[in-house]
Amino acid sequence: MEQSAQAPLTSTNNEAALILRARANEARAWQTLVETHQQPVFRLALLITGDPDDAADVAQDAFLRAYRKLARFDPSRAFGPWILAITSRLASNRRRSAGRYLHLLTRWHLEAAHKPPGRGGAPSELWRALQRLKAMARQVVYLRYFLGLSEAETAQVLGIPGGTVKSRTARALRKLGDIIETHYPELKPGQDDG
Repeated sequence: MEQSAQAPLTSTNNEAALILRARANEARAWQTLVETHQQPVFRLALLITGDPDDAADVAQDAFLRAYRKLARFDPSRAFGPWILAITSRLASNRRRSAGRYLHLLTRWHLEAAHKPPGRGGAPSELWRALQRLKAMARQVVYLRYFLGLSEAETAQVLGIPGGTVKSRTARALRKLGDIIETHYPELKPGQDDG
């Protein structure tokens, strides 16, 4: 059978077919799944680890683990939340690693020593404000607002009920508002420099 004769399957309705084809060792089907989900996987890993190299490693490991467990995956479920759940666990484990923490602190210190003084601007200020949230609050904010997942998808990624996602999101946003009010007032809506 000539693979180029097959149209790539990328819609949600055809994702189950892609998974079944990937299980049958069809490389193009797996490649399509990876290409479809690689950007959100990398972004989530980067948001959790804070390091592009670590994020790339986590993303690669997440897809490798997903491929190994593909035979046990229920193709009637959405692939995206499942691969993001794997990514979230791997990235969180990497971030907790003491050696990685020391490495990041060392790198941050070296980079800060070589940067000119001055304000980093709104994106870096917002990033610093987000870093003041507890890990679970950051994850909920990342998944809901940076990756644009629904409450149900976020619940699936984190392995918690949808109502818990809603309450954690509300608490995280209130806490982030307090952090911005106290430490980063220039980020408040309606603030104008001129």
